Amino acid sequence: MRYKSWFALFVVFALMFAACGDSTDETTPDDGGTDATAAPGTVTTIDIWIAFADGPRLNYTEARADEFNAAHSDYNVVVTAFDSYNTVFEQAQLALEGGNPPEIIHFFEAATQEALDTVDADGNPIFKSVTEAIGGRTEILGEPVILDDVVSAARNYYTVDGEFYSMPWNTSSAIMFVNQDILDAAGVGEIPKTWADVDAACEKIMAMADAPKGCITWPNHSWFVEQTLGQEGVLLANNDNGRSGRATEVDLDSQGMIDYFEWWKSLDDLGYYIYTGVQRDWDGTNTAFQAQEVGMLIYSSSDTTVITETGTENGFNVVAAPMPYNGDMPYEGNLIGGATLWLRNGLDSVTEDGALAFMNFFSNPANAAEWHKITGYIPITEAAVQLLKDEGFYDESPNSLVASDQLAAAADTPAARGALLGNFVAIRDVITAAAEDMLVNDIDPKQRLAEADAEAQQLLDEYNSLFGG
Repeated sequence: MRYKSWFALFVVFALMFAACGDSTDETTPDDGGTDATAAPGTVTTIDIWIAFADGPRLNYTEARADEFNAAHSDYNVVVTAFDSYNTVFEQAQLALEGGNPPEIIHFFEAATQEALDTVDADGNPIFKSVTEAIGGRTEILGEPVILDDVVSAARNYYTVDGEFYSMPWNTSSAIMFVNQDILDAAGVGEIPKTWADVDAACEKIMAMADAPKGCITWPNHSWFVEQTLGQEGVLLANNDNGRSGRATEVDLDSQGMIDYFEWWKSLDDLGYYIYTGVQRDWDGTNTAFQAQEVGMLIYSSSDTTVITETGTENGFNVVAAPMPYNGDMPYEGNLIGGATLWLRNGLDSVTEDGALAFMNFFSNPANAAEWHKITGYIPITEAAVQLLKDEGFYDESPNSLVASDQLAAAADTPAARGALLGNFVAIRDVITAAAEDMLVNDIDPKQRLAEADAEAQQLLDEYNSLFGG
């Protein structure tokens, strides 16, 4: 509910922003046009707010900003870091109230519909389509435009009505990490591919005399549920997951959802799945894996590098593999996770071109490849993937290729693209709470999902009454 209220307030505060905004010339040249230029000696500041405050990701972003500033002395990109996506949202609210929001804001994929819906007092979008702003140019201020080269999974998710409304940056998928030493000791010959394979592997692992505390874990987060629906080809919402029209109905008690929850509960009932007791517990589940309390971890590929390196430091061999799927249904494809960079609407042409140039520079092939090496987020362009292959990086780091291959194998269908949905974060919380009730309070999955469906539908109805047009 808090997330929904924030975006309702976002529009209200936008009224103040409209009164004191810096909009001047919004004209963007067509392909072959001339980029905007500032008066000699003028330095234009571009603020970018990101949701990464940890050392490696923040340091990387600041280093790229410094590099861009050195190459473009008439611009000064300033990075401000926050500890989460939600904090960025909250601070953006305050910035709009004060009339001084940043030029570029980092929002995660679940916020896409809300970001598209927010408007100012005159009904103008708060954010500007980057496709529109680029206007067909192939370079901006000498920086090549990378949009046409974005990998298919990110392109499919973030393309709305034929446009990129935001610039893809950090993109991940859900994959599985295994402690190969535990699997070998248990006599598990192959890394599990399906749910049935997981069941069989867990039976062997837990039968060992020195069995770990559990067999498998993953964070109780709706994102993994959404991944499973994509695998099964099951929609989360109507109108093709909100792709062919605004989503007006959710389907949280579909047979695909029920199947997944029942499998999840069966793992928990058998003592195979370890629940930390905390919703969205990324740190706790990873800690359990690194402490060798479980043999398998389903997690975000965004931490592939650190999970692999930490496992080596802890004395065991980490192998990455695709996320297991329901073998009783045809596999359709896993979804993306992560976030994009949104361009504020109403900027003068000099500021807008500087922001666009930085966005494209930020994910040029060399930078996208380096970002991938540091984190595990997939290389966002095909050129970056090829660069890494040519360097032999994947020969040395095969774990790093798993997420890219998994996403490349996904079908371009509404289910595998993932949902565009109003009030998505609040609806995610409903799904997560339902899972906890199932795990902790032993509530029947079918019953609990029916209750969750009604609650989520109310959230969506409330949102659409405000923003549905």
